[in-house]
Amino acid sequence: MALLIPTGHLSLEICPQPDRANIPPRSPQACSGVAALSLKQPTVVVGRLGGSATLLCTASESVSYIHWYLHQEGSAPRRILMLDMSKSYVQRDGGFSADKITAKKGKESNSCELLVRKLEKRAEGAYYCAAWELTAMLFGPGTLLRATDKNPDEDISPKPTIFLPSIAEVKLHKAGTYVCLLENIFPDVIKIDWKEKNGKTVLESLQGNTMKTKDAYMKYTWLTVQQESMDREHKCIVKRETNKKSVEQEIFFPSINKKDAHVAELNVPSPACEPVTLAGETNQWLLLDLLHLQLMNTSAYYTYVLLLVKSVVYTIIITIGLLGRGALCDNEKSS
Repeated sequence: MALLIPTGHLSLEICPQPDRANIPPRSPQACSGVAALSLKQPTVVVGRLGGSATLLCTASESVSYIHWYLHQEGSAPRRILMLDMSKSYVQRDGGFSADKITAKKGKESNSCELLVRKLEKRAEGAYYCAAWELTAMLFGPGTLLRATDKNPDEDISPKPTIFLPSIAEVKLHKAGTYVCLLENIFPDVIKIDWKEKNGKTVLESLQGNTMKTKDAYMKYTWLTVQQESMDREHKCIVKRETNKKSVEQEIFFPSINKKDAHVAELNVPSPACEPVTLAGETNQWLLLDLLHLQLMNTSAYYTYVLLLVKSVVYTIIITIGLLGRGALCDNEKSS
């Protein structure tokens, strides 16, 4: 069963292994077999720094043990503890002390609660519950834990800034690009779709990487509209998860051929969400520069790695040459 980390993080496949305590990740092979057991987990839990957070796991049928795994960005998933459901005994694998993380049976007979106390930023990550059914270990969908110094139950809508197509782009390419910049995202569990205003079909669009800001996240997405669709209005749909519910926010874009007539309408604040900021062509090119900068940073990273590898190889070759030269000189002196 796949471990799907939210907001574009690493996706791993975990399959059953003989050593049940430490199961190494495999990707992208799928585990074979169909199981009746299923595990449910909330998508995200937000807790206050220094406080506590409870992560729930509910099994569809009775299980003897529930295992908890933690997956943090940049490292492989690791088991942190196992709960004996019949004896309420917790076996820990290290990394967290009993006063920081523990587990207990939930209110329902087949449920388990993972308690994270004295919440710190280093405890953030994706937590997966798992249970064995015959010879297969089955995993839940995972819960993303985030810590904040604000009220964790406060519903904060992302602040959208929209960028309309430039006249030059429309004339040159016979197409226009809508760009939506989303700021003040927290937690970073969102799904973005584009549709025509009154349409049901999800349109093909692109998204940039989720970027960390001071105490939240930002993300941008864009949709290219071809000439035959320029008379139609479009919308960007942002679905996000909070502690209590799923929230959907719609951001409307005027038709490209009539965009000037709708500018005033876009600046009217909606009581249900953050006001929409309309950016001009100058700011649009600044955002496109941001996209180019991200691509350049990625290319620069891989170029640096390649140069580093070449440097190591050259150092080894020169060292071998110098050692060989010294040995040759010693042989000449002895002869």
